[in-house]
Amino acid sequence: MPMKNTPFRGPVFFRYVVLQILGLIAFVMVLLFVRQWLFGFPLWLFWLLIAVWIAKDAALYPLVWRAYDTQGGRDPGPCAGTTGVARQRLEPSGYIEVCGELWRAELTGSAKAVEAGRTVKVTGREGLTLFVEPEDHHQ
Repeated sequence: MPMKNTPFRGPVFFRYVVLQILGLIAFVMVLLFVRQWLFGFPLWLFWLLIAVWIAKDAALYPLVWRAYDTQGGRDPGPCAGTTGVARQRLEPSGYIEVCGELWRAELTGSAKAVEAGRTVKVTGREGLTLFVEPEDHHQ
């Protein structure tokens, strides 16, 4: 059973936190350099800037967590067995709509052509091309 695609999966959250800690360390180093060598600012401002930086990271996580998901964050597209509708005549190739998306499709098996509007069944996929046969082919 595939793991649910949620933002708080262990490895995704861990990867985000580690990278943000590295960014926080760099930010603190810059603040310390500026405070020591360029111009002094109050210690409360130093801590306030760090708190704002951490709040920024927390606020952005729900928007960017998918970029840190290396396992299953991408939709593989329609799987074999999914049905779709031919949007143009397939002879032997054309375009079909599957789950609201337009895909290039090629006929497999003994079917010579499929008219627009007919239901087709996905039998495989290679890259961005689906292999299909007419839905009533096995009946």
